[in-house]
Amino acid sequence: MERYPENRAGVFAPQKGGYDAFIPHPLPPLDLVLDEGLLYLLSKADGALARLDGVTQVLPNPDLFVAMYIKKEALLSSQIEGTQASLQGVLEFEAHLRPRDDINEIQEVVNYIKALHHGIEKLEFAPFSLDLMNEIHRFLIQGARGSHKFPGQLRRVQNWIGLSGGTIRDAVFVPPPPEQVPGLMQDLEQFIQSNDRTPTLVKAALIHAQLETIHPYLDGNGRMGRLMITFYLYYKDVLARPLLYLSYYLKKNREKYYMLLNGIRYHGNWGAWLEFFLQGVIEVSNNSLETAKRIIQLKETLIEKLLENNVGGVHAVKLIDMLFNRPIITIAQITEELQVSRQTATKLVGRFEDIGIVEEITGKVRYKQYMFVDYVRIIEEGTRM
Repeated sequence: MERYPENRAGVFAPQKGGYDAFIPHPLPPLDLVLDEGLLYLLSKADGALARLDGVTQVLPNPDLFVAMYIKKEALLSSQIEGTQASLQGVLEFEAHLRPRDDINEIQEVVNYIKALHHGIEKLEFAPFSLDLMNEIHRFLIQGARGSHKFPGQLRRVQNWIGLSGGTIRDAVFVPPPPEQVPGLMQDLEQFIQSNDRTPTLVKAALIHAQLETIHPYLDGNGRMGRLMITFYLYYKDVLARPLLYLSYYLKKNREKYYMLLNGIRYHGNWGAWLEFFLQGVIEVSNNSLETAKRIIQLKETLIEKLLENNVGGVHAVKLIDMLFNRPIITIAQITEELQVSRQTATKLVGRFEDIGIVEEITGKVRYKQYMFVDYVRIIEEGTRM
């Protein structure tokens, strides 16, 4: 195997099996310099993130928006790892309906949602520690396809990144040997908790890349690394709500993403990675901001549509609010939540269907399901395989 010299990111160490494993240096890189171009991108990214954080103040119900966005992020992050679930399948599962997708695929997405919620809740009162990372990993993997790969535990065997069916000698990248992992993760924990002068977004980028390089778990490292970005920004109070998710950007630029991570490992090229990361923050923040504005506009349009079509009354307005919370519904759920008779609920849904607010999605005569199509279409952009 070709030998690579030590660079500012770490060193390749020969192993008994005839391969080289990469051992990263602790963060931050000692000679990291933010040039004029990176400082300009950092300023733009900070501004875009501040605007995104501010839009939550004018959303009809910011918590519902965040909840839907978390579903989208969970779906995209899982799709990067090969999961085939759809947003509609996840919504059906959460509505206690029979989903059209493979339940095992959906479980991975649901686990991601649980892991994100658990981490956000714990960060309200607990430090961002290695113990918390392991807890989050347990939520992420437990009960899903990787559940036999020691959820919540640092790996004790060598892993590698390469083509399916290949050997470690053919690997694109070999992370550090298992005996090095605990110490490297403790170094990462120390960096996360330190109050150094590294700008927050730059630090989030460094943390993500370092975790991916250590590859500390037998499964779920990619999803863990993407979660770390959101957790760190929330931990540092950059975001009042967990609203920045880079999985759409990383999925769209997957080959470049992997190339830049290897550029750090083989050539110590932190600058190219930081440029890519900050551009992603700008793009995703602006896209999320536009999505929020479209949802605000959708709410206003629906109220106008009710008035134009003489669909009045408090129950109609409440059903609009219910749809933003639960975009796939049944007559029984409307009956229970709005405290109305089945006849009233059926008539109301019929009117909503007539004016194009909901669509029946099963084609059944009984046990019908209705979807809030315009809202789901806005959220699911970028999630179709």
